[in-house]
Amino acid sequence: MTDNKLAGETPPTSPNAPAHGHAELSGRMGVAPLMLTVLAFSAPIAAVAGFIPFTIILGGEGATLVFVFATVLMLLFAVGYVTMTKSIPRPGSFYAFISAGLGKVVGLGGAFLALAAYLLILSGCYVFTGLFVTEFINSQGGPTTPWWVWAALSWALVSVLCYFHIEVSAKILTVAMALEVAIVMIFNLAVLARGGGPNGYSADPITPSTLSQGDVSLALLFAIMIFLGFEATALFRDEVRDPDRTIPRATYGAVLFVGTLYILSCYLLTTAYGDGAVQAATDSPKSMFADAIGQFAAPMFSDLTFVFIITSELAAAISVHNVTSRYTYNLGRDQALPAALAKVHPRHASPYRASVVVAAVVALVLVPLGLGNTTGIGLDAQLFGLGTVGVLVLMTLVSLSVIVWFGREPALAGAHWFKCFGAPGLAVVALGATVVFAVLNFELVVGGPPGQNLGLLVVLAAFLVGGSLLAVYFRQFKPEIFARLGRAEGSEVESVS
Repeated sequence: MTDNKLAGETPPTSPNAPAHGHAELSGRMGVAPLMLTVLAFSAPIAAVAGFIPFTIILGGEGATLVFVFATVLMLLFAVGYVTMTKSIPRPGSFYAFISAGLGKVVGLGGAFLALAAYLLILSGCYVFTGLFVTEFINSQGGPTTPWWVWAALSWALVSVLCYFHIEVSAKILTVAMALEVAIVMIFNLAVLARGGGPNGYSADPITPSTLSQGDVSLALLFAIMIFLGFEATALFRDEVRDPDRTIPRATYGAVLFVGTLYILSCYLLTTAYGDGAVQAATDSPKSMFADAIGQFAAPMFSDLTFVFIITSELAAAISVHNVTSRYTYNLGRDQALPAALAKVHPRHASPYRASVVVAAVVALVLVPLGLGNTTGIGLDAQLFGLGTVGVLVLMTLVSLSVIVWFGREPALAGAHWFKCFGAPGLAVVALGATVVFAVLNFELVVGGPPGQNLGLLVVLAAFLVGGSLLAVYFRQFKPEIFARLGRAEGSEVESVS
C-alpha cells in the first residue's frame, strides 16, 4: 500500500532543526495510513452501534438525511482547512492556522484549548472502555469487575504503543479499522441481500418530509459529534510523504469515507426495523445494531459487535493520544511549553517525551475522577461531550481564520473564492450555530439534568483564556518566544496579534 519504512528503522531527519536543537519528526506515511490514523478517532463501529440509534431517536425516520447534512457541513469545513494547509505549510493544525488568521494570542489560546479538548476525549475513551468491558463480561455471565481495572489496562497499552514511531500505530489502526468496517459492511450487505426489513426498501428515510417527525437540530448535533477526528490530518505534516498531496487527499477521503459509511448504515439500520425503527432505538439503543446484525447476518455477529466496539475504542484512544502528543510537541518546539517536550526519540523518531507527559496527565485526570465516581456512570459522557464542544469551537475558529487570512493576504490565496471565503464562511455559520446549540442543550451532550453540568464549560474557557494570557505574557516579556508561536519558522507573513 505504501513504501513506509519498517517501524524499527529511524526515518530520515529533516535538515531544518528547531531553534533549541532537537531533531524534527519525520516519516513516510501515505494517504491510506494517514486517513486510517485519523478515522480511528471517530471509532466507526462504536458510532454506528452507539450513536446512530440516538440520532434515529432524535431525528426520527429521516435520520439518514441528517447524516447527509453533516457530511456536507464537514466537507465545507474541509475545503477551507485544506486550502489553508497548502498556504501555511506548518504542522500545528488548529494552532498554526488560528495563529496565522486571528493572531498568536488567540492561536496559543486555541492550542491550549485543543490540548484540553483532546485530553478530555482521550480520558473518555479509557472510561468508556472500562465500563463497556465490565458490562460485556457481566452479559456473558462473568464476574463483576471494577471498571477502572480495564481503564488502567487500556491506558497502559495505548501509552506504550504511542511511545513508538507513528507508523507502528498506523499499522495497528489499519488492521483495527479494517475489522470494524468489515463488521458494519457485513450488516449492510446482509440487509441488502435480504431485501430490506419488514417493509422492504423505503424512500421515507431519505424523504425531507420525514424530518418533521424529529428534532433535526439535536440529531444534527449528534451526527456532527461522531465525525470528529479527520481535522487532525495537518498535525502529521512532518510524518507523511508529499504533505501537499497526502494531507488534502486524506482529509477529503476521511470525510467522504466515514460520511458514506454513516449514511448507508443509518439508512439500512432504519430499513432493517421498518416502521418500528424509532421505537426500537428508543427501547434498546445500545443493542439495536447488535440485535439487527445477529438477525440479518448470523447470531455470532452480535457478540462480535461488542468485542469490536472494545477494540474500536482502543484504536480511537491510540489516535487521540497521537494527536494530543503532537500538539504537546509543537508547543514544546515553540517553547510555549518546556522545550524538553520537543525531544524526538533517536531511534523511533517519535515525540516520546510529549507522549509520556500526555499519558501522565491523563492518569492524573482519571485517578481523582475515578475516586469521585467509583461506578463511572456518566463519566465517559461528560468527558466526551465536553471535549467535543472544545473541538467544535476550534473548528469554528479555524474556519474564521481561513477567511481572515485570505482576506489579508489575497496574493497567497491561489484558489477560487469559494475555497477561501464561501465554504469557510458557511462552515463558520453552521459550526458556530452548532456550538451555541450544544451549549443550550448541554445536558444532552454530557448527560445529567438541564443546567446541572454547565459549570464544566469553565474548564474549556480556562484553557482558552489561560493560553491567550500566556501569549500576552510572552509578547510583553519574552518576545523571542512570542515570535516563534504558531510554528512561525520561515513563515512569509507575521500574524497580527
